[in-house]
Amino acid sequence: MNAVEVAHPPAAVVRVLNRVVLLATRTPLRRPVTKAILVLRFTGRRTGRRYDIPVTAHRGEDSLMVLTGAPWRLNFRGGRDLDVTLDGRTAPMRGVLVEHARTVAETYAQRIAELGPRQGPRQLGLKITVPRAPTLGELVAAVEREHLSIIWLRPRKG
Repeated sequence: MNAVEVAHPPAAVVRVLNRVVLLATRTPLRRPVTKAILVLRFTGRRTGRRYDIPVTAHRGEDSLMVLTGAPWRLNFRGGRDLDVTLDGRTAPMRGVLVEHARTVAETYAQRIAELGPRQGPRQLGLKITVPRAPTLGELVAAVEREHLSIIWLRPRKG
């Protein structure tokens, strides 16, 4: 058994929850429901289709980021412009995919430490199967196995 595993609900549940969350972000009552949710709006690199993806917002020292292993993350390889809605405000941003395993693992470790052993894994979509914080090596293995990444979000210039 791996010390860190991805804990995703079934795809059908995710589709329904995403619709509910997107609706909630568009209502006047959104504040308590969507405080930590941001919506990424971007065009698919191959399909040309517009996507609205609700995700958990993670804040770094001077940045906003998304931690994910979802296939849509590949749209951000090499960087991509998008609109980000957080707390009812939309801003033009640039998203850049970070796939370097150690960098991603260190970020996951930092978020787990900041959020705590119960809340951290849940917000990150992880299941920790050991009775302690995972080591950096265990997180690197999970990043490589599960294709976990970071999308760094920065304000768009110009």
